[in-house]
Amino acid sequence: MADLIYNIQPDEIYHLGAQSHVRVSFDMPEYTGDVTGLGTVRLLEAIRKTGVKTKFYQASSSEMFGSAPAPQNEETPFEPRSPYAAAKVYAYWLVRNYRDGYNLFVTNGILFNHESPRRGETFVTRKITRAVARIRYGFQDKLYLGNLEAKRDWGYAPDYVRAMWLMLQQEGPSDYVIATGESHSVREFCELAFQQVGIELEWRGSGTSEIGLVKSTSFPACEGLNKVPRPGNEVVAIDPRYFRPTEVEYLLGDASRARKELGWEPSVTFSQLIKIMVDADIEELQNLEQCQDVVRKIVNAR
Repeated sequence: MADLIYNIQPDEIYHLGAQSHVRVSFDMPEYTGDVTGLGTVRLLEAIRKTGVKTKFYQASSSEMFGSAPAPQNEETPFEPRSPYAAAKVYAYWLVRNYRDGYNLFVTNGILFNHESPRRGETFVTRKITRAVARIRYGFQDKLYLGNLEAKRDWGYAPDYVRAMWLMLQQEGPSDYVIATGESHSVREFCELAFQQVGIELEWRGSGTSEIGLVKSTSFPACEGLNKVPRPGNEVVAIDPRYFRPTEVEYLLGDASRARKELGWEPSVTFSQLIKIMVDADIEELQNLEQCQDVVRKIVNAR
């Protein structure tokens, strides 16, 4: 790491690497601490020891706030509720210490949930949008989720990357919360995603027995290569495996400092974000269908 930094002499370093799946961090706490926590120390030490004059961005997380009362801003005390969040808190304070102790230009961006079509398929937002596309066109029967009531402040990843860059263009280093200022539940995200493909959900039951049924559809019944969902079909179910041992119920960010000092504003609304993600997953599915058609034609020709 030190050799790379010394040889490249980078103007800016964006440290985004981590074991960043919160649920997985409960299963792999030691690995998560090593990568997410100590990985930051290794980079900071490489910068310090080489003496390279660079600006360093640390990807901090809204998960660090945990059970702290909302809204959360730069002055809110951290109350981490997962190994991932605890590792991020460790990395956050190391950045602060290196900034104060060694006069380095290092900054923490405390980003609330930022989503896009590039989000990993095991994260709840992409898991939902991908499943919705597959259910709509008959490639999947059901979506399994955990805590439907968990509320998050979801924004569009490109907006947040712009905020990262803006932080390193300032005269001096500081820490910033980046968020939309709106919070929505997993249930709301799920409902809007299904609405995007013409499916209205109806919920029945409670707790781990709750299910989501197709209440109505607004597309022709004959559409799609496979069977399409019909009113009454169960398309959402709860799987207890997706619950965390310690849950974060409500995250809502206050990005007032970023708005004032960075001139940053989110450009995509919650509903627009969902549309972007669902449309991308539908397009991916259609591309897959086209590839399958080509393969079938080749096989039949032989």
